[in-house]
Amino acid sequence: MTTIKPFANDADSIGIGGLTVENGTDKIAVYGTLDITRDKAGLAAARKLKALVDAAVAALEADKGLPDRIEPPKPADEVENPFG
Repeated sequence: MTTIKPFANDADSIGIGGLTVENGTDKIAVYGTLDITRDKAGLAAARKLKALVDAAVAALEADKGLPDRIEPPKPADEVENPFG
């Protein structure tokens, strides 16, 4: 099963059905939709999602220096439009 190591880098991305999971060192982004159907394909999708969430929880629980909350990202600098 292809998976990611949660919070290990800012590059990995996987898909589970129509769900996209993007890894990051300070957050994991999950977006899209996933239908967990009542069949073997649905079971496989549910197991992939569960494995990912279990790994993320384990990584967070293992971090003894886990802060209460991280600072939000700084807004990007505005750049003058070169086309107008």
